[in-house]
Amino acid sequence: MKKMKYVLAGVAVFLLIIISNLYLQWCQNNLSLDLALKFAFSWHTAKFFLGSLVLLAVYGIFATIAGSLLFGGIFYSIAIGLLGFADLQKMTARQEPIYPDDLKMLGQLGVLKDLVGWPVFLMALLAIFVAVIALGYSIYRSRKLSFTDQIIRGVVFLLSLSFLVYASHFNSNDNLLRKAYNKTALWIPYSQKMNYYNVGFVGGFLYNLRVEAMTKPKDYSKEKVTEVVKKYQGEKGSEEKPNIIYVMSESFSDPAHLKGVKYSGEPLADYYAVANKTYSGKMLSQNYGGGTANIEFEALTSFSMELLNAQMTTPYTLLVPKLQQLPSIVSLTKEQGYQTTAIHPYDTSMYKRKDVYKILGFDRFLDQDTMKYQNKIENNPYISDESAYDEILSILKKGKTPQFIHLVTMQTHMPYGNKYGNIPYQVNAEGNTSAIANYLQDIAYSAEALQSFTEAVKKLPRRTLVVFWGDHLPGIYSDAIQKANSGTNLHETQFLIFDSAEKLAKSNQHDVITSPFYFAPNLLLQAGLGVTPYYAMLLKLEETLPAFEKNMYLKQGNWQKNLTLTGAKKDVYEDYRLIQYDILAGKQYSLKTDFFK
Repeated sequence: MKKMKYVLAGVAVFLLIIISNLYLQWCQNNLSLDLALKFAFSWHTAKFFLGSLVLLAVYGIFATIAGSLLFGGIFYSIAIGLLGFADLQKMTARQEPIYPDDLKMLGQLGVLKDLVGWPVFLMALLAIFVAVIALGYSIYRSRKLSFTDQIIRGVVFLLSLSFLVYASHFNSNDNLLRKAYNKTALWIPYSQKMNYYNVGFVGGFLYNLRVEAMTKPKDYSKEKVTEVVKKYQGEKGSEEKPNIIYVMSESFSDPAHLKGVKYSGEPLADYYAVANKTYSGKMLSQNYGGGTANIEFEALTSFSMELLNAQMTTPYTLLVPKLQQLPSIVSLTKEQGYQTTAIHPYDTSMYKRKDVYKILGFDRFLDQDTMKYQNKIENNPYISDESAYDEILSILKKGKTPQFIHLVTMQTHMPYGNKYGNIPYQVNAEGNTSAIANYLQDIAYSAEALQSFTEAVKKLPRRTLVVFWGDHLPGIYSDAIQKANSGTNLHETQFLIFDSAEKLAKSNQHDVITSPFYFAPNLLLQAGLGVTPYYAMLLKLEETLPAFEKNMYLKQGNWQKNLTLTGAKKDVYEDYRLIQYDILAGKQYSLKTDFFK
């Protein structure tokens, strides 16, 4: 009888692990049971059971802490249930799976509430509450377990924990679990969506654990860095110190560029009233529907995500906090006597911005609680762009020293339902037309606020330069629309560089295609302020590759999926890669020179 009890318990645990793994695949595959079953029992069976082994260890931790297979299973099931649901939500909104680093958002309850809405948020809180109560009750009951059971409990806990610690080193060359996956896995580093699809949720999750920021160049050395540093010369410019304003506008893009999206009216009329009189065009965004912090990282540092290892999904959380120094347009202007301010009308904990901004060189950080201007429009839960611009103007009018201000807006952030009433735009598109209509109203308000802001800075006594760009497209378009716009269409947002003195060298160019890491060198060169040797190298690279991200390379006016360079053009790209490695993963030899000054 006792043996039968153990057999039944073993079968129950086995079924729980298999079903939970299938559930994660089901969520990953957009609730397609057919795809989940084929993955597990037809296409990728070996990888499915390797993932199940990892989940078994996770269950082992919960069960031994609870001192009960039943209560451990309850806690495990709720945890896996919430993880799968979160993955489904992120895949729907951003076409990206959950990464290990996303789990840090568990402590940001306000952010999670805004993302999923009150009903789902309260249900999740209730589930967590039930799980914690059940776990606490089970731990209390476990005191009565026999000495033998307590020994078994401890041994299983240590074995499960040891296995998970070992699994956390998945990206080490000699990791046996990774080698087992490698026998059948086809890793796709440039697309984590396809990566998770090919190796399973668990395999994809492990792939995105701790990893080096970049692959070390074979010729990396102090001597080689010195050689590259000496190769590029900066360019002196005017001694003038104009205000410099960076504005990263949440999800700002032109839907008119998308196939399958039709609507009445011109929501971006005010934007183009500014853009068509200055240097402007399209910016290549790394992601669709999200990835704000990565675009911000590129724009401020002029380092490219394309050069990072695929698992380095969010430098702001995985990399920057580990660095003592990180050269950027912020640190450069600060060294020149500028006061540096970051403004984000939201929570300071998002993407560890509070810590990251200190490392980048910001003197202060204003958020939704410390801003003076906090007006919102109708039912929009976020501070308006108009208020954010008013915040900037209040600083510029008071400041006696030149200002570098970096604004990350929130007005146009998801969700897009029921923000506004009496929307004047009629949408004809497949999918959620209400969300698209609300989004059109959002960008119309943003465009209006931008135009008013540019008119206001013209009246300031100090020359003011503005770099404005959208970080990515909103994740509101149907699968059919996304399919119709395969390629770079879903990765192209709007950008412009504005000069209150109207002195930009290329103000007549309005169809530029660029990448965010080119903003700083272009701004300084066109404004006649001179460039550092580092920026001179970037401008040289731009001549060959005006825009690029992983699997998207603009070369001689054509988009390519693979990068092919030879001769001097390849040398510049490799020089850039060497310097980026030196700063982000190497010994930072170049920081001891004047390369970034």
